[in-house]
Amino acid sequence: MKNFLFFTCLLALLSTIFLFDLEQNHGQQAMAEDVVSNGEDLHPYVKEKKETLIDRAENIGINVVITEGHRSHERQDDLYAQGRTESGNIVTNAEAGESYHNYGLAIDFAIENNDGELIWDIEYDGNGSGEADWLEVAAIGEELGFDWGGHWNDYPHLQMDFGLSVEELQEAKQQLGQNEQT
Repeated sequence: MKNFLFFTCLLALLSTIFLFDLEQNHGQQAMAEDVVSNGEDLHPYVKEKKETLIDRAENIGINVVITEGHRSHERQDDLYAQGRTESGNIVTNAEAGESYHNYGLAIDFAIENNDGELIWDIEYDGNGSGEADWLEVAAIGEELGFDWGGHWNDYPHLQMDFGLSVEELQEAKQQLGQNEQT
């Protein structure tokens, strides 16, 4: 019974994600640069918490800018190729379908400094609180239910996995796709 309930909940969550994704992209063909997200194509709950994160950070003098949200598989493949088959530094170890970004469950952020520049300096204390702004934002994110990528050396990353692995998300999305075809 527990397995049935878990699978039912998993399918319900993924149905929401999958249908939201279909609704957002139905009939559209976007180039990779068109989907560099401001976080708008996120799962509705993640989107709500993203907005709360931005507001709470602003209340303590930190301007958070979302640099990535939902990612298409094409965008994920482009990022994966960077530093491997394309020029640049390696920025991800996740191929298409292997990132929580692909399911609208993750965001990446930067801090806007006092000069209006985006920075990724994890020691910057622009609000003068005595604590790095980056760590303050990460703490707010964790209070809101995000897992912070700084725990595994991906400092700009926040995700909500709802206790699901990427493999479970892939399997459920595949199952949903098969159900759509029948």
